Formats: sequence, C-alpha cells, structure tokens
Amino acid sequence: MRLRSALSVVASLLLVLLVPPLVSTGSGDETEQQIRGLRMLVPNSPGGGYDITARTAVKAMEDAKLNGNVEVFNLPGAGGTVGLGRVVGERGNGKLAMSMGLGVVGSVYTNHSPVSLQDTTPVAKLVEEPEVVVVAKDSPYRTFDQLVSDWKRDPGQTPVGGGSSPGGPDHLAPMLIAKAIGLSPKQVNYVPFDGGGELLASVLGGKVDFGVSGIGEYRDQIEAGELRVLAVTGPDRLPGVDAPTLREAGLDVLFTNWRGIVAPPDLSEVDRAKLVGLFTRLNDSPEWQEAMRRNGWTPAFQPGPEFGGFLEQENDRVVSVLEELGLA
Repeated sequence: MRLRSALSVVASLLLVLLVPPLVSTGSGDETEQQIRGLRMLVPNSPGGGYDITARTAVKAMEDAKLNGNVEVFNLPGAGGTVGLGRVVGERGNGKLAMSMGLGVVGSVYTNHSPVSLQDTTPVAKLVEEPEVVVVAKDSPYRTFDQLVSDWKRDPGQTPVGGGSSPGGPDHLAPMLIAKAIGLSPKQVNYVPFDGGGELLASVLGGKVDFGVSGIGEYRDQIEAGELRVLAVTGPDRLPGVDAPTLREAGLDVLFTNWRGIVAPPDLSEVDRAKLVGLFTRLNDSPEWQEAMRRNGWTPAFQPGPEFGGFLEQENDRVVSVLEELGLA
C-alpha cells in the first residue's frame, strides 16, 4: 500500500510538471491580446508629427507590456496619401496600422488621391494639440505683432513654412491667420515640407521667415532656446511657453490639430477588435498618459466607430474650409 501511495504522489507531481494548466493565471489573456508582427506605417518623413506620435505610442505600448516588437517604418509622399494608398491596398491585413491626422484629410483632396480615409478601418483617435507659430532664435521677430506687420506689408516676401502639404494643418492654420489679418490666401507665400523634420531645418536655416507646426514636434528645440514661439493657435496658453494665443493677440482664430490610427479595410472582426482593444489599453496606461503630458498633447481618445464618425465630420469640415479659402 505504501508503495502504491508513493507511486500515486509521483504520478501527480509529473502531471503538474508536464501537463499545461487548464486555468490561466492571466498572462495567457495578455498574450492573446497582443498582435504578433504588428507594423506601424508613418506616411511622412522622420521627425514629423505622425512619426513622433507613432514612435511615442509604440514605446509606451512596449513599456506597458501591452505589445512587443512593433516595427515603425516611414513611407512619405504626397502629403501622406502615398502611405494611405499602401494601407488601403493591404486589405484584410490585421498586422498593419497607420499613424495619421488632419493633414491626410486635406491631402486627399489637394493631391487628388484615388483613395480616401473612408476606405480604411478607423482604429482610434488619440490626441489633439495646438499649432505654434515659431521663428529661429536669431530671427528679428520678437513678437507676433512684429511678424504680422511685415507679413501684411509684403506677404510675398514673408514666406511661411509648414510640415504638411496644402490642406494639412500646418497649411490651414497660417491661411486662417492670414485671412484674419486681412490677407487673401492667394497672397500667402506658403512653402510646404514633408513633415516637421524638414521644416525645422528651413526655419533654423532662415529659408522661411516663420514656421507653423505642432508643439509636440518642436518641444525640445523650444526648451533649448533654438526656436522662439510667437503665438499659439489653441484655446489656452501652453505651460512653459511664453507666447499668447491668437485670440489674445486680437485674432478670432482657434485651431487645433489631431492624430489617430487607421488600418486596412476588410479586417476580420477579431483583427479589428484586437487593434481597437490594443489602443484602448494604451490610452488607459500610465506610460501613455505621461507621454501625452510630456509632449503637450491633449487627450482626445475615440475608439473605432466613434472615430469613424469623427473622420466623416472632419472630411466635411476640411472641404468647407478649403472651398472658403479658394483652395478646393
């Protein structure tokens, strides 16, 4: 009997060691939620807003153990519509997502893209942020009023640069400012760049008199004193930035940019739910909350279908603004 009992104990131990448990401790659920081989497409050059948002999101995702080994790659061109075409062409691919924003909405029209954001699967709207009017540290412009004075006097000789093609936020913001100070959009000498990285070099090099871009793209250069902020397009002043809002400067202009994530069309319900779930958990993570605070981004989370409805509204709004400005 003793031998039989001993053998029974040994057999039970072997079952515990060799047979996987039927009840998960929770880590199995986390593994199921992860998307192996996920790639994040950035439709503009390194250093731009979509690029910074994508890489910041991926780092927060990995730090929070939400997903591992996410590849970020750039496919710039035509204001983001080259990347958009790639995403739409990857029908059914649940392992691809694209960082995008307001700029792509306008670029679809100004670049006569054969595909639009309505052809994609909306995953999540992530953040909003104001635009900033910036000059190099050695610029003669110390205040926004000084810049406006020269711009009104000779708009053709006061070039403004933006990190988006016509129809994007860096283009729409200065056009709305120009209209508010009495200039026609056709008078504005707007110089487009493919992302904030290219724009930065031109502002610092004096190739444009001033630039308009998102605060998150230039936070480091502003804090280092390489760039001076003359005005903020959002409703409030920015912490740590000594510059008025456009409304404080006397202009009836309020403008904010936003960024989000879309995926290819025709996803399975399982793949769509995994992507939406991943970015929902990212939004709830302390790592992402800290990243938003650090970059000066305003939380603006909208998941899946809710984001899809927002995209339809933005599409109508941008078309209306472009037509009002005579640009569509």
